[in-house]
Amino acid sequence: MSRATPRTLPPWLDHTLRAQRGPVPWSAVTRGALSAGPLLLAAVLADRTSLGVIAAIAAMLAGINDRPGSRRTSVKRLGMPALAGAVGLFVGTYAGDHVGAVALSLLLTGVGLVAGGVSAIGPVASGAGTQLLVACAIGAGMPLPDEGWQRALAYLAGAGWLLGLRLALPTPGSLAGDFRFDGEREAVAAVYDAVADLLDAVGTPHATARRVALTAALDHAQDAFAGPRLRRYASSSAERRLHAQYAAALPLAEAATALAWAGEAGSGRASAGPRRLATAVRENTHTGPLPAPTRSAPALRALDDALLRAAEAFDQAEGSDLHTRRRTAKDLLRAVFGAGGREYGLRVALCFGASAAVAQALHHARWYGQHEHWYWLPATAVFLVKPDLGPLASRVLCRAAGTVLGALVFAGFAAVLPRPEGLIALVAVSGALIPVATRHFAAQTAVVTVLVLALVMVGGEPQASAGRIGETLLACAIVLLVGHLPMPGQRGGTVRARLTAASGAAQAYLDHVLREAYGTPSKPGTPNAGDTSDPRTLRWTLRREAYRTLAEARTAIALAAAELPALARHSEGADHIVATLERLVDTTTACAVHLDDSGRLTPRHTERLTELLNELAEDRERIGLRLPELPLAV
Repeated sequence: MSRATPRTLPPWLDHTLRAQRGPVPWSAVTRGALSAGPLLLAAVLADRTSLGVIAAIAAMLAGINDRPGSRRTSVKRLGMPALAGAVGLFVGTYAGDHVGAVALSLLLTGVGLVAGGVSAIGPVASGAGTQLLVACAIGAGMPLPDEGWQRALAYLAGAGWLLGLRLALPTPGSLAGDFRFDGEREAVAAVYDAVADLLDAVGTPHATARRVALTAALDHAQDAFAGPRLRRYASSSAERRLHAQYAAALPLAEAATALAWAGEAGSGRASAGPRRLATAVRENTHTGPLPAPTRSAPALRALDDALLRAAEAFDQAEGSDLHTRRRTAKDLLRAVFGAGGREYGLRVALCFGASAAVAQALHHARWYGQHEHWYWLPATAVFLVKPDLGPLASRVLCRAAGTVLGALVFAGFAAVLPRPEGLIALVAVSGALIPVATRHFAAQTAVVTVLVLALVMVGGEPQASAGRIGETLLACAIVLLVGHLPMPGQRGGTVRARLTAASGAAQAYLDHVLREAYGTPSKPGTPNAGDTSDPRTLRWTLRREAYRTLAEARTAIALAAAELPALARHSEGADHIVATLERLVDTTTACAVHLDDSGRLTPRHTERLTELLNELAEDRERIGLRLPELPLAV
């Protein structure tokens, strides 16, 4: 009798039931409690309740974007979406007051097309697109006595209040040195810990996963230094020291990756040095003596040299290049008008425009009864159509379940709480729960539903739980339908765009290392090609870009694979291509380290490069993806 094999859940359902884990972000919880609730209370006391509702909504949306990271990152992550939201609120208010239903639906469709295309640029642009559309729907569908410019200013004030709290309040563990850079310090320390973890995993089945974790740590550290307060050169001694500490981690990461590629396990001494460096970064202290690994192989010699340079950099605390390149206007336009931007923009436009048209039709047909607001349906469609929040089926299930739960919870509270003070307290509690609820879309939806229903009731609207449930289910149906409609061109545009970017970055990195190997000068126009202070500076920049684009492609592929089968089939085989590209970049890194040691490549390196390049050529033929041509001869 055969033993029954355990049944696994389909990917789309497994994603629906999965939630992020981690410690409670108490700093964000505190900021959430001090944002929407106090803003609404101040507005009620000043007899400007409608503006207080707008400010509280802006603070709520900013709270959703209030994620762990450095303060300078939060300026861009919270500020840019807030600016877009203020513009959307201004446009939506005047359009709703002066444009007819048909013209308004067409206008919102056009705004959705623009916002969807811009969202393909990156996470911050995606957040800005979301707030632009949500605020536009609120401005057009929430009739309030205030002028459009007043609403826009109130929106900026609400988001600015939360941003001010993020910049002013210290976070736990920030007492070591200048608290302004606590996010950067923790991010750099995590890189050294990730290097040590990879060194411990060399020669084990966990090495690949540890290398992926190292890539994520380096990406997070680069992002932590990105922001409006960062100039090309560090502006304070604390910032210069962190720059130097981050730059010193790059050769360590390169050597550790080369060791993992070779599979040559070292002693425990190899990881002891990076762990001491991580402690020195966190505690803002000197490194002290570092244990040196054996120098029996090129990668181990590179690791030892990198540790010596790290100790010197920690002591001198001189600023260094962050090994990043600014995206040009051409790069941004390519993302907006590329396959991913076009497909996503069209889908957002259809969902947003159709939901706005249906909402207005129901509104004019008096389906809402005594409720004058019709913004919930298009605003819900915006969140449902966002791939940042998970696969389509997962988003729909979570949104429906979260709305039903939130509406029922609010109905219970509304029956017993005094008004408006009880509802204001409920808004404050909901704001505090948002940073924790963002770990699962259903939980986030439930908390946001409670908060918004409390806000509109404070603003004078009657209880609307039943109507919100009906509108949410209708929005789910619209987005499911549009999400499965055939679109012009090939499906899976986002995955294809990410794979193209990853292949191009891998090609640039490999070409550079091969030019180093055979003495070919850098191509004219290559970024930083004229920087002769350290010939490895450009190599590290290209290496970071290759690994970052690969991580982005891997994320997009995992998301696409968790869709329903009708959508998931369009990305089949992409995971094999990105895995091959990752092995190619790992091999290129091993080649670079060996070149530094001996000045030439071994037959093992060239044979491996040739195998991987041939495998990629076959994948392109089999799957039909148009990727940049990689060199087929080494």
